[in-house]
Amino acid sequence: MNRRVVVTGMGLVTPLGIGRTVFADNLFGGVGGIRPIEGFDTTSFKSHLAGEVRHFSPMDFISARTLRRMDRLSQMVTASACMALDDAGIDPYGPKRNRIGIAMGTAFGATDVATQFAGTLFTEGPRRVNPILVPNTVMNAPAGHAAIELGLRGINTTVNHREASAETAIAYAASQIRQGRADVVLAGGGDILSPFFFTVLERFMALSPQNDTKEQARPFDRHRHGPVAGEGAGLLCLESLESARSRRAAIYCEITGWGLAGSPAPANDWPDDPAGQVLSLQKAVAMAGVRPADIDTVSAAANGGIRSDRLEALALEKFFKGVKPPAVTALKGATGENFASGGIRAAAMALSIHAGIVPPVLGLASPIIALDVVKTTAREMTVNHGVVNACASGGTFATLLFSRCA
Repeated sequence: MNRRVVVTGMGLVTPLGIGRTVFADNLFGGVGGIRPIEGFDTTSFKSHLAGEVRHFSPMDFISARTLRRMDRLSQMVTASACMALDDAGIDPYGPKRNRIGIAMGTAFGATDVATQFAGTLFTEGPRRVNPILVPNTVMNAPAGHAAIELGLRGINTTVNHREASAETAIAYAASQIRQGRADVVLAGGGDILSPFFFTVLERFMALSPQNDTKEQARPFDRHRHGPVAGEGAGLLCLESLESARSRRAAIYCEITGWGLAGSPAPANDWPDDPAGQVLSLQKAVAMAGVRPADIDTVSAAANGGIRSDRLEALALEKFFKGVKPPAVTALKGATGENFASGGIRAAAMALSIHAGIVPPVLGLASPIIALDVVKTTAREMTVNHGVVNACASGGTFATLLFSRCA
């Protein structure tokens, strides 16, 4: 089968707000979500900023009976799943219950629970470990909790692909619908901040500032010096076009292509050659049956990383050489580097296509990329085709291509 796949709903728990409306208002209004960390003490750290999720009340979405068994990441993912189904107008207990599934991407999972579990295990022994913690230490806990809470009986898959986790999960979910194995799949990703995770990032010198300059997220900026950490969850409700039309659902856009590729690189570094990123872009446009010149906007993976931003800039410049450059944006200047941010960024692209507006790159003053970057304020424009890029350390690349649904 070769069914068309459309976006009919979205659920968002982000540093820019909870839910589609607040998220969109802040995204297109140029409001940043990076602030001093409140969730834990950063006195001993060099970095103090992050894109934290605030004002999130999981009890608004999750039953009290199951809430106490969930870790924080699972709460965010389950809430996003609830919002996505509600936005799409889908009853998970309806007649197609067996054909509604979930595909989640996460880079690191519930690091807060994992460290609590390990701390008790090694200091007090296995008998002192809270048994509720054990199921939440595995990567597929968020997808499992969401499926249990919503009664989903379809596919249930978790992807662990570092910074490309959510984009890969979305591509997988779309392929399942396209091949007729599912009618509806909630797809996206999520990751959280925790003291342990923040410590690891700083010790790897993976956070801004990496010198004596001001801490800030600066995607594609000449004076960038590392990303600012972030967290959050975002899920799209992907659905076959025939299913959406049969129930007269509102459609944000269509996912018409995707590409996955790689280039050899050290586990915590990026390759020098942009060939892998270019290949993932080429695969996506070939699958969609469009040309590079047809792409109106790109949501780049850029986060202020010194090597990764340069690599992506080279890839985009090479791919769009000789054609009218697309409007380039990068959300991580507003949200921070949430490693499984692809669901949030894909939702932003769906909103851009639906509303005809592209968000600005926050923190960018002096671009290194020789393309048309959206700076300072959002740009109103018609978006027929938009690309969401993922660039993961270790040399993994993913590209999603979304189009206006005709």
